[in-house]
Amino acid sequence: MDNIQSIKNRFGIIGNSASLNYALQVAAQVANTDLTVLISGESGVGKEVFSQIIHALSARKHNPFIAVNCGAIPEGTIDSELFGHEKGSFTGAVDSRKGYFETVNGGTIFLDEIGEMPLGTQARLLRVLETGEYIRVGSSKVQKTDVRVIAATNRDLLERTQQGKFREDLYYRLNTVPIRVPSLRDRKEDIPMLFRKFCVDFAEKYKTTSIQLNDEARDVLVNYPWPGNVRELKNIAEQISVLAPEKLVNATDLRNFLPEQPAVNRLPMLAPGGHAQGNGDFSNERDILYKLFFDMKKDVTELKKMFFEVMQNPNLAHTTYADSGVLAGFHQPAEAPVVSAPGIISAPANQQPIILKDNTIDHHEEVEETLSIADKEKELIEKALRKHKGKRKDAALDLGISERTLYRKLKEYNIHE
Repeated sequence: MDNIQSIKNRFGIIGNSASLNYALQVAAQVANTDLTVLISGESGVGKEVFSQIIHALSARKHNPFIAVNCGAIPEGTIDSELFGHEKGSFTGAVDSRKGYFETVNGGTIFLDEIGEMPLGTQARLLRVLETGEYIRVGSSKVQKTDVRVIAATNRDLLERTQQGKFREDLYYRLNTVPIRVPSLRDRKEDIPMLFRKFCVDFAEKYKTTSIQLNDEARDVLVNYPWPGNVRELKNIAEQISVLAPEKLVNATDLRNFLPEQPAVNRLPMLAPGGHAQGNGDFSNERDILYKLFFDMKKDVTELKKMFFEVMQNPNLAHTTYADSGVLAGFHQPAEAPVVSAPGIISAPANQQPIILKDNTIDHHEEVEETLSIADKEKELIEKALRKHKGKRKDAALDLGISERTLYRKLKEYNIHE
């Protein structure tokens, strides 16, 4: 335990939760080996700090350390960045260039957002991990490297392997030692301590008195879901330190600085394995899409019921539904059902007839619309682009994804704006 506390003091880590202590313990134990480590956790929890801890406590601590954000490097240049290239190997390659695996030889490379790495680059990385060999872009010469790889992700890599977006063999090769960094809402007991530390630091920075929270404000702080984790908490602490009208902040004042949480974020989240977790946050786009699909399905079911009521009693179209504007723009389909006998409504050839008893609908067969995730995602993206007249930034904001993710989806689904 003394060793864990010394690590916290050295790297400025605040908190005493059991999950945080366990993650630090694993990092300390694996540091002095050459095992590959996969650090997982939500955005803003401090995964890069863990990579620095592992490097600093290892035998490679005097050798280079580099952090590479795989999601920030364009797909066309990431191979060159990691493995280097030869002169003339592609347009713009006016000279030979060393890659990170060559310049950091003997040290540690931290691959952040590994889940965003293209499949072709994943194959090259797997070869480095298994044999220590790589080839520069445009070269045929095999080179050796001795680099320790630490990877990090905020995505469910096992799920991405099932979707064909991440190599399964690479996943198991990276996941030699997994470290799960807990989210802030999973260690609520640490929130007041972190907030206090940030406020003291900002008071010193801006040469002012540190703010204080009353009991009600502290409860609000602890129970807020913190989707941005420690990064968001630090930003809020800085805002309050600068803008709070009083140094003693109450619950009402604190709420003015906290972003409003959309209703969708208060629904249960689908965790890996399909189990719901009521933690107030969605881990990825899939969960948001599920919510949208279920809402759409409910609306379609209501429209079906309305349709059959109108077919049974046409006067409803001119009274209840017409007056409410529900049927505005409603047109009868080309193959509309017709009454062929008392109590029977004939349907198009691909549907079952509807049996009526005492002028009521006894049964009808619902034809399910497509529930393909990819089709619905493409449809939503196209709808957002039409709504915002092709403005990607506004469309991405409306969809709840980053502009970079939207750009990747446009290429993936071959959507032309």
